[in-house]
Amino acid sequence: MRRKLLVVAAMALAAAATLTCSPGYVVQAGIEEAKILSRRTPIDEVIRDPRTSDETRRKLELVTRARTFARSHLDLDVGDSYTTYSWIDRDTLALVLSAAHRDRFQPVTWWFPIVGRVPYKGYFHLRDAERAAEKLQRQGYDTYIRPTGAFSTLGWFNDPVLPTVLRYDDVSLVSTVIHELSHNTLFVPSHISFNESFASFVGDRGAIDYFCGLEGDDGERCREARAQWNDNLVFGRFLQELIADLEAVYARKDLTAEQRIELREEAYARAQERFAREVQPQLSTPGYRGFTRLPLNNARLIAIRLYYDRLHLFEAVYQRHDRDLPASIRAIRAATRNADDPFTALSQLAGT
Repeated sequence: MRRKLLVVAAMALAAAATLTCSPGYVVQAGIEEAKILSRRTPIDEVIRDPRTSDETRRKLELVTRARTFARSHLDLDVGDSYTTYSWIDRDTLALVLSAAHRDRFQPVTWWFPIVGRVPYKGYFHLRDAERAAEKLQRQGYDTYIRPTGAFSTLGWFNDPVLPTVLRYDDVSLVSTVIHELSHNTLFVPSHISFNESFASFVGDRGAIDYFCGLEGDDGERCREARAQWNDNLVFGRFLQELIADLEAVYARKDLTAEQRIELREEAYARAQERFAREVQPQLSTPGYRGFTRLPLNNARLIAIRLYYDRLHLFEAVYQRHDRDLPASIRAIRAATRNADDPFTALSQLAGT
């Protein structure tokens, strides 16, 4: 399952997060982020460097074209993001820790300046993430650690392209670039699920516009981009139904916490069986094949849902605006600018 994972400003702004984070976390995150930013080299220089491999050069040229497309066609606020490249000496940029209550669909959250409360926390070293997860597990929480290859500082810094992102296939790379740039354009503090789902919509629909405009409807990457978005919509609907089933279990006051946890395990098993029988045959991209084998818990599901939450509403807005992505983005920005709940505003905009 391909997902675009994000560490939103939590690292770049960690030095200001002294109200909720330990001094050790603040210092380490600040040092690691400073290393990444200090290594920035203009992409044009990297492309011209004869030591740059042909594939890296090709991918960086694609990033540059995707960034230009995001600015000129989608009217995204790209700032200076993705104009530089930073080398890192590891396969994974960072690890992201999520946690949740075991008997209810409620995440553990952390507070950071600018972004507000977020349902995850980033670590640059696996052992640090594991120690934090073990502490949360001893307190009775579900936990989930996942890697991330990209991040956004919401335009506060000149976010560089990283080699972890260049490993993506062309469609995923363009989608990720547009996804991250969309955070510069619209970000509602403390509404991470809305922000990520909006970015998923803009990134995936933007990749369709880019490749289909470049290659035509019969182009291989155009077809891949369309298939990817369609699969995300299908998976998003399935995930929404699974979470509704779980919330019905957790809402039962006649059960003890232990009984609710036992019933949730049955709901997990039913969902994975239904996925294999009904959902997987509808999918045409390989990213979801491992879902039936995933060890599920609330923390993992909440982390996954961040990128698929009510995608059908974004698609409905797109259809209502004559399949015009820039117009859809403008309408969503206007509708959610001063909204207490951006999803309620989105639902009204979608006509549902």
